[in-house]
Amino acid sequence: MNKSINTKTNAFEQEKSSAINSSRVSIEIVEQIAMVTLTRADKHNALDMPMFYAIDNAIKRLKRDRNIRAIIVSGEGDDFCSGLDIKSVMKSPLNAVKLLFKLRPWRANLAQRICTEWQQISVPVIMVIHGRCWGGGLQIMLGGDFRICLPNAEFSIMESRWGLIPDMGGSVLLPNLINLDAAKELAMTAKIIDGNKAHQLGLVTHVTAEPMKLALALADDIAMQSPDTIAATKKLYNKSWAGKLTFSLARESFYQLKILFGRNSKIKQYNQTHNSDEQKSFNKRKSW
Repeated sequence: MNKSINTKTNAFEQEKSSAINSSRVSIEIVEQIAMVTLTRADKHNALDMPMFYAIDNAIKRLKRDRNIRAIIVSGEGDDFCSGLDIKSVMKSPLNAVKLLFKLRPWRANLAQRICTEWQQISVPVIMVIHGRCWGGGLQIMLGGDFRICLPNAEFSIMESRWGLIPDMGGSVLLPNLINLDAAKELAMTAKIIDGNKAHQLGLVTHVTAEPMKLALALADDIAMQSPDTIAATKKLYNKSWAGKLTFSLARESFYQLKILFGRNSKIKQYNQTHNSDEQKSFNKRKSW
């Protein structure tokens, strides 16, 4: 992970920047696959302020990288993420302001960005879940394009246990996955469900004894395609899935023309008709 940070004079900015150098999140690029790992294993990857900043900065960095082809997010230790570290975050009333403050009500605040902004990266994001995925951890998971878990992984919308509502973007992301009544039941009861039940409800994409192995195989399959095709497909589906028909049709045509006039579609067509030893490498994807 890039360790360089800018020196800030403002105390708030110093705290924000120091998270880049913290041991909360690591990024390793392996054959154009970004392996993002939550690294606060001693605290079950619970979300304290440095971890909020570290995830936010990791997303910003990955948005700028047009060479990566997929992102895999996982957690070190026994759990993916056990949720908000209440004692740490609430020890200063100012932390709530830092998490929730936004100048424009319709834009995401810090707490929401670490969940929703994965969808603004132009490559697929694969969440690999083991152990506990509670509260804020579950809302981070919802930001992925694919979610792969162990059968005994635990999922819970746990905020109601603390007299809170889920406010990290889950109300935007969850409707794309499960029915309204199921979402209400999970949020109102804070019940814990396992991987199989989560799959039955639609919370996760796959359940397997080897989630990381499946995630890597999926990332490899995606990396064989044109990066511009993948970026355009993600943006097209995200915008059109619940959008108006006329806008969706126009968007399809516009994105297709942008792809056809790009180099990567020609490379893909060449690779499709030539032997493996004659394959060409893709160019950087366009800005989507």
